[in-house]
Amino acid sequence: MIALLAQVQKPDIDFAGLSPLIAVFGGALVVLMLGLLRSRVARETLVPALSIASLAIAIGLSIWQWGERTDLIEGALRLDELTLVLTMLFCVAGIATVLLSWRHVAPREAAHGEFHALLLTSIAGMIVLVAAQNLVSVFLGLELLSIPLYVLCATEMRRASSLESGLKYLVIGSVGSATLLYGLAFLYGATGSTDFSGIAAALKQGDLVSDPLLLTGIALAIVGLAFKASVAPFHQWTPDVYEGAPTPITAFMAVATKAAAFGVLLRLFDVALIEATADWAPALAVLAAATIIIGNVGALGQSSLKRLLAYSSVAQAGYMLTGVVVATRLGLQATVFYLAVYSVMNLAAFAVIVARERETPLGDDISSLEGLGATRPALAWPMTIAMLALAGFPATAGFIGKFYLIDAAVAGDYAWLGVVIVVGSMISLAYYLKVIAAMWMRPAPAVAAPAVHPSPTIPGERPALAGGSAEATGLRAQGEVVGVAVVFGAASLVLGIVPSPLFNLVRDAGAALGLA
Repeated sequence: MIALLAQVQKPDIDFAGLSPLIAVFGGALVVLMLGLLRSRVARETLVPALSIASLAIAIGLSIWQWGERTDLIEGALRLDELTLVLTMLFCVAGIATVLLSWRHVAPREAAHGEFHALLLTSIAGMIVLVAAQNLVSVFLGLELLSIPLYVLCATEMRRASSLESGLKYLVIGSVGSATLLYGLAFLYGATGSTDFSGIAAALKQGDLVSDPLLLTGIALAIVGLAFKASVAPFHQWTPDVYEGAPTPITAFMAVATKAAAFGVLLRLFDVALIEATADWAPALAVLAAATIIIGNVGALGQSSLKRLLAYSSVAQAGYMLTGVVVATRLGLQATVFYLAVYSVMNLAAFAVIVARERETPLGDDISSLEGLGATRPALAWPMTIAMLALAGFPATAGFIGKFYLIDAAVAGDYAWLGVVIVVGSMISLAYYLKVIAAMWMRPAPAVAAPAVHPSPTIPGERPALAGGSAEATGLRAQGEVVGVAVVFGAASLVLGIVPSPLFNLVRDAGAALGLA
């Protein structure tokens, strides 16, 4: 027995390479324990502050590891620039979410420690997912990402629509996960390997690319990941879940979850399945075109800002899918670039929605923005820039991102898909400009004070109002929310004028996968 034990070799673990993931997991554990304290300062101030600190540390560690390209945990994960860029994106989105939810009612009802621990655990799952280069790691990361989000969507437990949102996301997410798991099982059955490198090597030999088992696995994997990325026609859950979830969580899902889904799409299809491009690329191209049209047309009739941005996110998923379709280094770079600019555009827009939910009883209705240009220019300008950027106006980050994607589509012999991007952007002007018109061309409506929300209280504390309204939190509660709106609104403009720093980052990420 001793001799057998002596022959067992422990896995070589690179703790420096895993340090960003360890920082996020460690932060989740610390804030969960700190949330058990009865001190109001500990729960409402220290817990969010430590959440931000752990995410900031993860960003710093990612910068420290920049340029390192190595396998982690016996090849289950990959540390490279693509992983690190997306890790930093997740952490930035997480910091913004913590700030938007700082005085929101959701952490009060779910308990601050649990709320922030779930958020950090979901971010850790995203890091695992985009670093995965093994089918088992992919599924582990997907579940670690998804399960906390099912709970976070339902954290406003006194509001029926929030509970409905969590339940719908649980049901649809479970269907998507099961479909993906079947697909991964078929891929393993066809190739005999769970490692991406092993799958790619198997496809180079023999006639596997036309094997029905492999094609079935690819199809099921596409469907499973399409659910998570809100790709049509697997997007039906998106408007309802986005509308019902607490707005900070909606912002996080719109940005980080989509980035994670596209991160694993890039690594799975552009590494493991690159030899079968002729099989899956045409199907993804059709899905991308359908997603662009369905998303933009679906947004036209929406009066709810969260539903409007949900359909917008569907259309944006179609744009980003173009970079996956072409399976080139340029396509990968364009997708990562657009993921980054899409994140800053959306975070600016959702920050404004959070602020207006607190200030008016109109919720996320577009009428809540009426007259904003005259009464709250600090909110109106970020929302205006975000809408113009999402529409792809020149001198905004969205324009550079779409131009990048169109260039990749044309270079990859999918010029017709570039035309669809242009057509979709033209359709989107109808609803993006509607939002801008409400802020600058309509007078502010006369509304009553927000109604009291029956939020649970701790002895000696005052009850919170709906969504953390202005009457409950005071003007000082808007500081961090307005700050998020202004910072990300400015970033949407600056990255459209000076995009070279982001170009340099995505160029390194594009080189990480070794694509031509």
